[in-house]
Amino acid sequence: MALQAAAFWILAAVAVVSAFSVVAARNPVRSVMWLICAFFTSAGLFVLIGAEFLAMLLVVVYVGAVAVLFLFVVMMLDVDFVELNQGFLQYMPFGALVSLILLTELVLVGSTFVFADPDAAGRAAFSAAGPTNAEAIGAVLYDQYIYYFQAAGIVLLIAMIGAIVLTLRHKPGVRRQDVGKQVARRPKDGVELIDVKPGSGI
Repeated sequence: MALQAAAFWILAAVAVVSAFSVVAARNPVRSVMWLICAFFTSAGLFVLIGAEFLAMLLVVVYVGAVAVLFLFVVMMLDVDFVELNQGFLQYMPFGALVSLILLTELVLVGSTFVFADPDAAGRAAFSAAGPTNAEAIGAVLYDQYIYYFQAAGIVLLIAMIGAIVLTLRHKPGVRRQDVGKQVARRPKDGVELIDVKPGSGI
């Protein structure tokens, strides 16, 4: 349990620092990178409490799809960061008030929990009595909510296609590859025979 507690405090500290850096970073690209770090550490916390399926879902969905999509859009869109940061100071008091309210709520909620360590016999009886966390959540998702699960995947796919369409730009004067013209090209279109007379140049 000492090793598990140490892992919890390390992951929790990294998660808190990453979450603070998401809103404190001036560069949106760095903010998204800190968000990905926060997701990974949160997945590690899920693993510590035995929710492996939720940890895998957090990494696959949020890190693999949502955060990468944010990073792709932020890096490819031409965002004026100087103009974006001009009104930062005028919203600072409101942001500090909201942060104070959230911190108070977290302290009040955290003070109501009693952290107890179940004994090994209780954990063994629980694991032998019913399905695991991954089996229970998978049965609910794929038996009752399979269509909603597929609809969420379609929404993510449409969002990724939309990001590609938004960032796709056609610049004039850029030579692009045309596969149709390359395949239809004949030898006489690309080869020119020149009869060079001896003693004279081309």
